[in-house]
Amino acid sequence: MGKRKRGIDNTLPVKTHDGDTAAPYKSPLANGLVHTTTIQIITGSYERVLHGFTATIPDASKAESEVTFADTFLIQGHSSAIRCLALSPSSSTTDSSQPQKIILASGSSDERINLYHLSASPPQRHAPKTYKSSPAAADITENPKNRELGSLLHHSSSISALKFSTRSKLLSAAEDNTIAVTRTRDWAVLSTIKAPIPKALGRPSGDTAPPGGVPSGVNDFAIHPSMKLMVSVGKGEKCMRLWNLVTGKKAGVLNFDKNILQGVGEGRWGSGEGRKVEWDSKGEEFVVGFERGAVTFGMDSKPKSRILPSPQTKIHQLQYITPLSNATVGSDLLAVSTEDGRIIFFLATAVEVPPTDAAEKVNSPPSCLAIAQLGGKAVGVSGRIKEFEVLKPTGTELSAKALIIVAASSDGAIRLWIIDREELSPSSSSQDLSSKTNSNTDGNANTSESAKALGGASKQIGRLIGTYQTGGNRITCMKAFVMASQTTVDDYEGDSGLADGDREGGERAMEGGSESDSDS
Repeated sequence: MGKRKRGIDNTLPVKTHDGDTAAPYKSPLANGLVHTTTIQIITGSYERVLHGFTATIPDASKAESEVTFADTFLIQGHSSAIRCLALSPSSSTTDSSQPQKIILASGSSDERINLYHLSASPPQRHAPKTYKSSPAAADITENPKNRELGSLLHHSSSISALKFSTRSKLLSAAEDNTIAVTRTRDWAVLSTIKAPIPKALGRPSGDTAPPGGVPSGVNDFAIHPSMKLMVSVGKGEKCMRLWNLVTGKKAGVLNFDKNILQGVGEGRWGSGEGRKVEWDSKGEEFVVGFERGAVTFGMDSKPKSRILPSPQTKIHQLQYITPLSNATVGSDLLAVSTEDGRIIFFLATAVEVPPTDAAEKVNSPPSCLAIAQLGGKAVGVSGRIKEFEVLKPTGTELSAKALIIVAASSDGAIRLWIIDREELSPSSSSQDLSSKTNSNTDGNANTSESAKALGGASKQIGRLIGTYQTGGNRITCMKAFVMASQTTVDDYEGDSGLADGDREGGERAMEGGSESDSDS
């Protein structure tokens, strides 16, 4: 029978070297004097390396707070480049002595989905395996509660997207034009949604399809908060597909209008395919990202507004965020990461940019206002930001005032930024909007200057609190989450692998038929 280690009780009397009994020691973390935030960060790279490390922020509210990094695991779990990662919600348990765990899924070009269990709590400070590989290297703190579960092999091509709808369901998309729904209790495939292979209508520039074939595969998908609807975009298709998750059947196909594609920089030689898709927190609108721009759609699938970074550059990730905890309806912001090292925050509410000609005035959707930006050449960040995460720091007061952004660059650098929520409030951005629109009301206003004012970031925000180099790995994907406080029981026994008894959620919507086909 395996032994179980228990944590140190910091309230017990401690004997000194003279034999006297000292006063009980109480950690300042237990008293709430220091709001320490520990973030678990996981990166995947072209070098097939899955790298996990923690970032400990002593007090994010202080400007002189120094972030401490410690490696937790380094795995070469795939035989090809890692393309996507996904994290499940933490396990819900009523027993406080049982550690909370998170499932990590990694997808690669080798057609495999590897699964891991990660502890939601940071390792104890008295853990025996804490050392440095060299004097200049970061600390290495192995967490014995992190375990490998196994691999899934139900796809026949490269994995392109992974998402957990809840802890009990994992959805995976691949270049074989399928989206699979897997139950995490026994890792059985409940349903497979098949998207049609697009017709060969010319080969776009940069196509990597084999001779005689056509570009195919699901680029990305997004699940509605109600768990009943899903939107997907694929390669070689100038459209998006709506899926009914209750029946597993196609709900509709929406072709991208020519004017919409031209409005987001998809010219004559562009592929016109959607690359990213994301729902907002309320499920009232979603955004489809293209190579150099994005378009937001309402629940009626009609375009509402467009997003164009200024100066124009490629975009890599889209994410809706709520800047304030008491935010009202329609106050979500859209964060966009770019090729030139910026994260730009756009108002989800559309703002009309003065058109350049009559045709654009009639056919083009209005543009969104960029209220702020993070990073960029102005602060010495020029490499592309592949992915980023917006997290809330530990502590009730600090969580209501600040946000932590973890940004992963292709050059292997992970940067941690902290921003004030008030800097992203819709009220302050509306004042900037009114000043810009009033300055362009006269007939002699320069159209290009006004468009630049509305499309470019109005101010630089954020404070860089830490940078970590992953050793030259070219990062392709990244995920991060805020770890829970340390538990009193340190269980070294772990779980039993793939037969993990996870709670099966109440989503009968995704437990439908075994396979579903859809015609174009």
